[in-house]
Amino acid sequence: MWRYVRWAAAVVAGLLVAGCGGGSSDGSADEGKASGHPSAVTSAAGSAALPASLTSQKLDWRRCKATSDAAAPGDEWRCATLKVPLDWAKPDGETIGLALIRARASGGSGKRIGSLLFNFGGPGGSGVSTMPYYASTVSALRERYDLVSWDPRGVGASEGIRCRSDKGIERAESIDATPDTAAEETAYFKDAADFGKGCQKAAGKLIAHVSTTDTARDMDLMRQVLGDAKMHYFGISYGTELGGVYAHLFPKKVGRLILDAVVDPTADSVGQEKNQAAGFQRALDDYLRSTGQDPEQGSQKIVALLKRLDATPLPTSSGRKLTQTLAVTGIVLPLYSKDSWPTLTSALKAAEEGDGSELLSLADQYNERDSSGHYGTTTHAQRVISCLDDKERPTLAETRKLLPRFEKVSPVFGDFLGWDSAGWCHDWPVAGQYDTPEVSAPGAAPILLVGNTGDPATPYEGARKMADELGKGVGVELTWKGEGHGAYGSGSDCVDSTVNAYLVNGTVPKDGTVCS
Repeated sequence: MWRYVRWAAAVVAGLLVAGCGGGSSDGSADEGKASGHPSAVTSAAGSAALPASLTSQKLDWRRCKATSDAAAPGDEWRCATLKVPLDWAKPDGETIGLALIRARASGGSGKRIGSLLFNFGGPGGSGVSTMPYYASTVSALRERYDLVSWDPRGVGASEGIRCRSDKGIERAESIDATPDTAAEETAYFKDAADFGKGCQKAAGKLIAHVSTTDTARDMDLMRQVLGDAKMHYFGISYGTELGGVYAHLFPKKVGRLILDAVVDPTADSVGQEKNQAAGFQRALDDYLRSTGQDPEQGSQKIVALLKRLDATPLPTSSGRKLTQTLAVTGIVLPLYSKDSWPTLTSALKAAEEGDGSELLSLADQYNERDSSGHYGTTTHAQRVISCLDDKERPTLAETRKLLPRFEKVSPVFGDFLGWDSAGWCHDWPVAGQYDTPEVSAPGAAPILLVGNTGDPATPYEGARKMADELGKGVGVELTWKGEGHGAYGSGSDCVDSTVNAYLVNGTVPKDGTVCS
């Protein structure tokens, strides 16, 4: 349900995608090397040179096109398509296209450092749609960097995968995500298996080639074609795991890497679910304290509401029903940002009074459902990518044993995330690649990790674990004592100035620096 819950859900919920097209060339390229087979997360040593048809390709940058859903971004943005191998084990074989978006550095060639590549999380978030909206947050960086992002393989305009129709998604909302009976368990796992079959039918052979490792290799080809000797990168949420995998594969190509809202690379898929249960409960407790409530009592009040919804969904102004599962999703979304806490207060109050409209609206924002009943596909790509990454496939019996531990971690979210660990990749059509990602990067330049003590989706402890896994002298931790998912651009001058000094001037702060 919320594996590596996407950063964009809170920051740009409801934003629509602007499409890209071809055009006149102003791209540049240099030749380089990339590592071998994507299914093995190993070092890049001994890799063969890529064909010139990939490394010397010229990107055709032109104005991004409008779509039926959204106007094109401003004139400063240009879009292009990068060719990458479908299968990195066969770099001379079939290729697919990745959609890129870029705004040139504003300070001129004399001040330009290079490209700064952004991944906003997910997995499954569209960089093409998010980058123009995030540009104002990183305006201080644009003088020195081209701002670049992309739709990773399987996402959006890069062979985006849709596993289920809008009507199918809406029907699935009636499935109980915390089954209480044998019949509900059967329906839950059947729905999970059907989703996987839909993904396989939609993606075809691409379903075996959308892993984080595949995308890390795409990034290095992108670096070469953009003409950068080193990779400068800003990864948020899941984008921190992607950044860690890149650093492991290409340690000598690491330039200035920022990883904000850091995923714990030592946790397997069940461990990530537990981390999120703890993180969302911690954020909920902080929210409850801010409203003058005792966290334990406030949580039990919400649990009681959810139990009532499990038995009898609430009516809404739209005519749809607010189910228990949709209510939990609606509660999750405002926890991404402290600014949204008043919205949560209003929605919970309305639900207690018998109106589920506000919580349903929040759930729809998270699920990318518009007023016409059309759903986005971020969660489709999210599932396809993470199920190719993760080996773990908990059985029903194993899940039942895990549930008490999940519920102890979080009375509100534990049950949902415990069941999610079993249903997420149930009967998935392709095997996962690893238990945990390899991110060790000996010899890499210092990488700055930003951890937020109140982060609900990627709990604070992950930053230290990522620093340790990257290796001594590589991972440098910066702590912000704040709330919400991510730290940069969230109101801390200390965080923003430290990150900017690192990216612009190469100034590395002392490991363990704290911004309050």
